[in-house]
Amino acid sequence: MEQAFTRNFCIIAHIDHGKSTLADRLIELTGALRHEEMGQQVLDSMELERERGITIKAKAIRLHHKAQDGELYRLNMVDTPGHVDFSYEVSRTLAACEGAVLVVDATQGIQAQTLANTYLAMEHNLELIPVINKIDLPASEPQRVLEEICSVLGYKAEEVLLISAKTGEGVPQLLEEIAKRVPPPSGDAQKPLRALIFDSRYDAYKGVIAYLRVVDGRISKGDRLRLMGQNTEIEALEVGFFAPGQSPAPELVAGDVGYIATGLKSLKECRVGDTVTLTVGGATEPLIGYQPPKPMVFAGIYPTLAEDYKDLREAIEKLNLNDASLTYEPESSPILGHGFRCGFLGLLHLDIVRERLEREFNLALVVTAPGVKFIITLTGGEQLTITNPDEFPPPEEIEKIEEPWVKISIITPSVFIGALMELLTESEGKYKHTEYLGQSQTQSELGQRVRLEYEMPLRCMLTTFYDQMKSRSRGYASMDYEFLGFQPARLVKLVILVNDVPVDAFSRIAPPQSAQAVGRAIAAKLKEVIPRQLFRVPIQAAVGGRIVAREDIPAKRKDVLAKCYGGDVTRKRKLLEKQKEGKKKMKLIGKVDVPKEAFLDILKLG
Repeated sequence: MEQAFTRNFCIIAHIDHGKSTLADRLIELTGALRHEEMGQQVLDSMELERERGITIKAKAIRLHHKAQDGELYRLNMVDTPGHVDFSYEVSRTLAACEGAVLVVDATQGIQAQTLANTYLAMEHNLELIPVINKIDLPASEPQRVLEEICSVLGYKAEEVLLISAKTGEGVPQLLEEIAKRVPPPSGDAQKPLRALIFDSRYDAYKGVIAYLRVVDGRISKGDRLRLMGQNTEIEALEVGFFAPGQSPAPELVAGDVGYIATGLKSLKECRVGDTVTLTVGGATEPLIGYQPPKPMVFAGIYPTLAEDYKDLREAIEKLNLNDASLTYEPESSPILGHGFRCGFLGLLHLDIVRERLEREFNLALVVTAPGVKFIITLTGGEQLTITNPDEFPPPEEIEKIEEPWVKISIITPSVFIGALMELLTESEGKYKHTEYLGQSQTQSELGQRVRLEYEMPLRCMLTTFYDQMKSRSRGYASMDYEFLGFQPARLVKLVILVNDVPVDAFSRIAPPQSAQAVGRAIAAKLKEVIPRQLFRVPIQAAVGGRIVAREDIPAKRKDVLAKCYGGDVTRKRKLLEKQKEGKKKMKLIGKVDVPKEAFLDILKLG
C-alpha cells in the first residue's frame, strides 16, 4: 500500500474516559475482528487490566478503512494508558504517530491527565482530533464540555466530534476524520533503513520482540540489523504487524508500525528509543530517541518465608523482562531477611508489580513503606544517592540533603478548594496558580471547575495523599504531576525500635518538626497490631540518639497462683518472685515476631 494512504494515530485521554472502548468500536467497524471474536476491551489482554478496568501497557493494531472518497486507508492505531504513572508509555507512543484522538468524557469534562496528554501531543507536533465521548449517558453535558474544550484548549466547535464509543454513534465519522486530518507519515522507502523502537517485550521462544516504527527504508525477514545505540548486531527472525495478535508479514516499509523478533535474551540489549538499521549499507545518523523512564518511588520487597527468596528473585527477573521500567537490587534486613529494593514509576506501578508477583508466581510478600531518592552531600564533599532510609548517614556527617519535587495539578469543583488547599499546605505544597475552567449545570451546587497548581516534595505524595484528595473532594477531583528536579531539604531519619531492636522496614525520613508526631502514630499502631508476649515489649521512635515517642505492650500474665488454694502466703510470694525472674530472663533472650499485617497497617498511616 502507498505511504500516502497510511495513518499512524493513538488514542489519549484521562483515566476511564473511554479509550479502550473506543478502540473496540474502531476495530469492530473496520472489520479487523469478527463480531463473535470481539469482547470488551479487546486490546487489554493482561488479566490485571481486565480486572481493574485500566490500560497498563500501550497496545498497537493495524486496521483497514474504506473511506467515502473510495480510497482504502491503512490505520495503525495505538491505545495508551491514562494513569499518570504510565505517562512514559504515552510519550513513547506519541513519537511513533502523526496524529492523536483526544477523548474527553461528556459527564466529567477536561481532567488533569487530559491536559497533560494534550501538552505532550502538542510537543510532538501531532494533529489532534478532540472527541467528546459518552454522549449516550443521561448525565452527559456535551455542550458544556464543548465550551470547555474551546476555551481551555482553543479548538473551534466544528473541529470537535460528539460520539458514543459504547453504542458506536459518531464513530464512523471519526474514522473519516482520521483519514482526512491525520497527515501521512513522512519518510522515504528508498533511503537506508532507520526504525525507532517504541516498546519491547520478552517472548520465551523468539527472544525480545521489538515494537518499532519504520521511518526510512524497509525491513525484511532474515535481514542482518544493527542497533545503533547499543552497537549490537541481530537478525530479524520474524517481521510483522499487530492484528491485534502478532501477524507475520514479508516486510515493513517506511511509515509502518510493526514488530521484529530479535532472538536477544534480555531487554537491556534492545533498549526502547534505539534506532534499528542494516548492518551493510545502513544509516549513519540515529533517530532522536527517548529518555529511559526513571524510577520515582522505591520500596523493599521481601518474601514472608525466608526459603522463598530464590523464587522471588526468579519472579522479579522474569517480570523485569517484560517491564524494563522496574529496577531492583538485593538488600537484607535483620527482621525481614533477604529481599530486594525495587524502583517504580509511581504507587500504582508498585501496586501492579506487587499483585503480579503474588498472583502470577504464587508468592506471599511483605512490602515496606515506599520512599523516594535522596541526594546527600557529606561534609567531606562526597555525594551519595540513597533510596533506603536505613542507609542514611549520621546527622553530623551530612552537609546538604536534596529531595525530588513535583509540579502537581488538581482539577476540582470550586466548593472543595478550601479542603484541598488545606491538604496541599499540610503536605508542604507551595501555591503557584489557579485557573477557572467552566461550570457544570447538573452539578451547579458544586460551583465552577478550578485547576489548582502547586509545587511539593514527592515524598509527601506517597501513601495516603491520593486517598485524602479523593475523600476531601467526594471523588470529584483529578490529579496529574510532573517531576521538577531536586531541591534542598531539612530532614531527619526516624528509627523504630521493637524490644530495643531497630526495625529498618519501619524507618522513615521526615522533617524535624513532624518526626515526633509520625513516631507517635507508628508506635501507637504497632501497639495495636503486635501480639502480647509473656514479657513487656517497649516500642520506641528515635531521632539520632533521642527517643521522641514510646509505647509499651504489657506482658501477657499467666496465673501462677491458680494451683495455690490455701496454705502460707510465703508460698505465693515465692511463686510470684520466680515468675518475675523468668520474665526478666525471657526479655533478655526473647524475640518479637512482627506480623505481616503490621507492615500493611503502617503503610495505611501515611
